[in-house]
Amino acid sequence: MNGEIIGLGNALVDLLTSIESDELLVKLGMPKGSMQLVDEANMQRVLDATKNLKRNRASGGSAANTISGMAMLGVKTGYIGKVGRDETGEFFRRDMEKTGITPILLEGKAPSGVAIGLISYDSERTFATYLGAAIELIPEDLTASMFHGYKYFHIEGYLVQNQQLVRRAMELAKQEGLKITLDLASYNVVESNLEFLKEVVEKYVDIVFANEEEARSFTGMEPPEAVVEISKICDIAVVKVGKNGSYIRTNNVTYKVEAVRANSIDSTGAGDLYAAGFLYGLLQNYPMDICGTIGSVLAANVIEVMGPKMNDERWAQINQTVRKTVEQK
Repeated sequence: MNGEIIGLGNALVDLLTSIESDELLVKLGMPKGSMQLVDEANMQRVLDATKNLKRNRASGGSAANTISGMAMLGVKTGYIGKVGRDETGEFFRRDMEKTGITPILLEGKAPSGVAIGLISYDSERTFATYLGAAIELIPEDLTASMFHGYKYFHIEGYLVQNQQLVRRAMELAKQEGLKITLDLASYNVVESNLEFLKEVVEKYVDIVFANEEEARSFTGMEPPEAVVEISKICDIAVVKVGKNGSYIRTNNVTYKVEAVRANSIDSTGAGDLYAAGFLYGLLQNYPMDICGTIGSVLAANVIEVMGPKMNDERWAQINQTVRKTVEQK
C-alpha cells in the first residue's frame, strides 16, 4: 500500500504579506476575502505594491496544505501537482519531502505558480494567484497508478478551471476504489462553476468541505440548512463557520462542533487544516464529533501563525491535544 491519502491541487508557493490597510486592496482592485487569478504582469504589479512589506514563503495550495497537515499527524500521504523548472518548484518539492509527503511533481514549461496572500488587520486574507505551471496539468498527465494503493483522494475546488482534469482525476480515483473528498475552495469559484460542481459531487464525491460563503453559493442557504442540502448528494457534508465552529451531517444526523478559541493573526490555511484534522479522525474511525473537534484544533492553531505552516514544537502540542481529545471521549 502506497499510503492513506493522496491529494491533487495547484502546486503553489505562498508569499504572505501583512498589509496595514485595506485601501491597498481597493487600489489593486482585489475584493477582500476573494481569490483572484492573475497573469504574470499583474502578479508583478502586486509584488511591486508590497515590496517594502515583510514576506513569508511556504509551499501552499489548498490540497497541499491539507496533505501537509495530515503528514504532520503521522498519516502516509502523497501529492500530485505540476511545477516549473525553477528554484520555486525546487523549494516546493523540498518542502513536501521534508514533511514526509511522497510528491508526484510533473514539470511544466511556465514558471512555478505563486499565491500572493495579502493579510488584512482582521486576519482575513485576499489572494492574487498566478497559476503558472500548475495550470499546465492536463487530464492526460494522470494515470491510474498514481492513485493505486491509497484509501482517500483529496481534491481542491480551485482546479475546476479545468473541468476535464477534475473529472478524469475523480474517474481514476473511483476506478482504484478510493473515497473522494472535495474542498469547495472559494465562493467565487463555486459561483462560476456551480452546475459542474453539483454534477461531480453527486456522481463521484463522498465528502464535501465548505465554509459559510461557499455553502451559501452552493445551496443559497445559511449553514444549518446548507449542510442538510449538501448531504443529500454525498455521504458526509461539512460546513465550517469560523469562530462559530462547524456543522457536520451524515446518515441524516447533524453534529454541531464548537470552535477552539484562538488568537487569530492570519486565517490562511484554516479550512485546509480543518480538513486535515477531520480526515485524520475519519481514518482512525473516530466518531463524527471527534473528527470535527480535531479539525477545529488544527484550524485554531494555524490561524495563530502567519501562513499555512506550523513549526515542529506547535505540532508536538497539537498531537498531544489530539490524543487528549480522543481520550476524554
